[in-house]
Amino acid sequence: MEVRPADTDPEAYQVWLRVLRGLTPDQRLRNTLKLCQQSRQLAAAGIAQRHPRYTPQEVEMALRRWHWGDDLFRQVYPGAELLPP
Repeated sequence: MEVRPADTDPEAYQVWLRVLRGLTPDQRLRNTLKLCQQSRQLAAAGIAQRHPRYTPQEVEMALRRWHWGDDLFRQVYPGAELLPP
């Protein structure tokens, strides 16, 4: 099953696949971790934009709540305020 994006030229997509398949496991892991970090930063920026009065610590706590869900967040931080993300 091919999941080529509709806006990507088929030949360019094949080149991209060859590049990905040529990566070592270490390179794949590094790329994955970088993407995770970037998505986390983007989510934190969204929270900060929606809640400009949040301190950096409050942004982090709201991000953790959003990422973990309320049940786990309450287990880890039982007395913490449930800040809206």
